[in-house]
Amino acid sequence: MKKFLFSITLIFLIIKEIHAHIDHYKNYNYLEYELFRNNKSIGYHIYKFTRNKSDLVIDNEVSFKITKLGVNLYKYYAKGVEKYKNGVFSSFNSETNQNKKNKYVNIEVDPVDKNLIIDGSSFKGKVNKDIIIGTWWNHEIVQRKAQISAVSGRVIEQNVEFKGKEDVKIGDKVYKTLRFNFSSSDPNLSKDKKLNTDIWYEEGTFLWVKAAFDKTGYWEYRLKKAK
Repeated sequence: MKKFLFSITLIFLIIKEIHAHIDHYKNYNYLEYELFRNNKSIGYHIYKFTRNKSDLVIDNEVSFKITKLGVNLYKYYAKGVEKYKNGVFSSFNSETNQNKKNKYVNIEVDPVDKNLIIDGSSFKGKVNKDIIIGTWWNHEIVQRKAQISAVSGRVIEQNVEFKGKEDVKIGDKVYKTLRFNFSSSDPNLSKDKKLNTDIWYEEGTFLWVKAAFDKTGYWEYRLKKAK
């Protein structure tokens, strides 16, 4: 047990000391993920990175639908913009249509205390600046005690557990990865709001490779293209 805990601590120290800056992703301009439900392709999630000197803007788009016998049972579409100045988070905005239900979130940084001001469809208020927006591309999320829903602004307190190293095969490529499990800290949350997601990051680069969770079916995000 001591050896296992030591390995977790070591990996977190490596992430924190060497890779704790978004400039680590400076070589990526485009990330594309294919979304599967019960091993059937149903949609996509795309990130586009735009840089202007020390500023970074990440546009993301998610679209999927669940059909049966040619009938659309569930449709989801979201667009968001995440901004950083000099490597520091500055704002996030998104709009989501979740099966004809509209949701949104706008996040700004208080210029005085640098904490985050959230205006979302599920939460409005100020939270600690150490909380991170829940966009999985940024591996810094494994260090945080809470994340903000990129759909509604809800604050999700989380436990993060390192599950070990794994080889993940996607298509013809095998990735050497570090696997983490994210779960909700609050045991009183309803089942539909509880977080229980496994995330795989490539060892060395910390590129997000895969995500998986169970919720009315088995869902997976699989990296399709990174350039």
